[in-house]
Amino acid sequence: MKLLVLNGPNLNMLGIREKHIYGTQTYADLEAFIREKAAQLGVEVDIYQSNHEGDLVDKIQAAYRKVDGIVINPAAYTHTSVAILDALKAVSIPAAEVHLSDVTKREPFRQISYAGMACQAHFIGLGFEGYAQAMEYLKKMLS
Repeated sequence: MKLLVLNGPNLNMLGIREKHIYGTQTYADLEAFIREKAAQLGVEVDIYQSNHEGDLVDKIQAAYRKVDGIVINPAAYTHTSVAILDALKAVSIPAAEVHLSDVTKREPFRQISYAGMACQAHFIGLGFEGYAQAMEYLKKMLS
């Protein structure tokens, strides 16, 4: 089983940006956490981060018939990107949405998740653990 883990804009700045919201762990720490969890689950994982919407759309499209599931943290594109929503819908790959912070308790504009509309599950405000739960969910769903 192969999973694609997609991370959107500014996640590469973990450990630097808004530590009161995102903590002090770095993006490298997140990648290591995801790889360790994938190994425990016995799944192959491809991790990709981009600050560019089109790059994320291209990666989703390239996943067609190549991965079994997608874990996506669209970050700021969550609330703005119909293009990412459409890409997820186009490939019809089971997907789980992840957010490190609890976006439901943040600014009003963060209450809409376009990408989430194409996802079968949502893991919100669980920090890194949200990625673990999303991968576990997809493995169980796809098995």
